[in-house]
Amino acid sequence: MPIPEDVTGDEIDKDVRQELQSLPKGLAEDVAKNLVMVARLIDEDPEGAYGYSKVALRLASRVAAVREAAGFAAYANQKYSEALAEFRAARRMTGTVDLWPVMADCERGLGRPEKALDMAGAPEVHKLDKAGQVEMRLVAAGARRDMGQLEAAIVTLQSPELASSSVQPWTARLRYAYADALLAAGRTDEAREWFAKAVEADRDGSTDASDRLAELDGVEFVDVLDEDDEPGETTEEAEADTEIDTDTEKDTNTDNDTDTEKD
Repeated sequence: MPIPEDVTGDEIDKDVRQELQSLPKGLAEDVAKNLVMVARLIDEDPEGAYGYSKVALRLASRVAAVREAAGFAAYANQKYSEALAEFRAARRMTGTVDLWPVMADCERGLGRPEKALDMAGAPEVHKLDKAGQVEMRLVAAGARRDMGQLEAAIVTLQSPELASSSVQPWTARLRYAYADALLAAGRTDEAREWFAKAVEADRDGSTDASDRLAELDGVEFVDVLDEDDEPGETTEEAEADTEIDTDTEKDTNTDNDTDTEKD
């Protein structure tokens, strides 16, 4: 797959670059460039990211960072079985538990929420950092909802992290998930409160909390460009056109009246 000229491979994380040092220099550069493309495209063009990940995987399948990138690219394309296999491979290579929450979410994607809940109660969770533990809580709550256990999902999300007034990278998503569960349970007033709190914490627009809040408040967004207006026509121009049409109609009516009098 083509690599843009502005991609050098130096953009990758230093830890990943260190992993690639086990490869011949030219091969390491090629793999690095493909990994950069995976990271660049995974949000906007998941299919494209997946393609680059397959190239990197073909070149260096024994590098943990490559297996992890391939896992996330497959995950972004809802290829959960493939993603889970890649995450497991990366975990075997590194011995870390960082991928545990996303592995559990793959189990959800495969229609196995019970397995995801088992993973949420496993000893590995205690080895996760705070962000990983919050992510695991979100996955567990999602699994509860998959199983129709809505109230249990709400309780699962109730935690010190949810109650904290400090804003962390996970705060907006945690508050959003809680608000969404409350709304699903018919607790609309509480849901509105937590959507508002999610908006306060969502500094990078990672959720659509503002839209959900507006929807609850009955706010409707109207297109500025009316269907009857010409593309590029300003409101003032549209109003002027209306006035001209009105004047023309008056003139036409006057002429008709005059002709009638003459007759």
